Amino acid sequence: MHAVIRTGGKQYRVKPGDEFNIEKLSGVENGGSVVFDEVLAVGSGDDLVIGKPLVEGAKVTADVVVAEGRGKKIVVFKKKRRKKYRRKQGHRQAFTRVKIKEVSAG
Repeated sequence: MHAVIRTGGKQYRVKPGDEFNIEKLSGVENGGSVVFDEVLAVGSGDDLVIGKPLVEGAKVTADVVVAEGRGKKIVVFKKKRRKKYRRKQGHRQAFTRVKIKEVSAG
């Protein structure tokens, strides 16, 4: 069974056993559990239920594998030619690594 969840402004297609990075969740520690209530679709194969906009009663439970980390550096460089204008800035997005434990349709 798989589900489509929404967290951090993004949508993820998940199934039990998947491990991936999401936007940083505040207030969770390593080994803790997280419940995602914003489930957009849930099912497997022919019995897919799509929410309007959310599937009522459905939830996805995940375990926090790594409390927090930071992604690869992205360099933001701005330049205007012949005007002596250059700005260089770096950014590393914070993330939380989770492992999906259970998908329930409710």
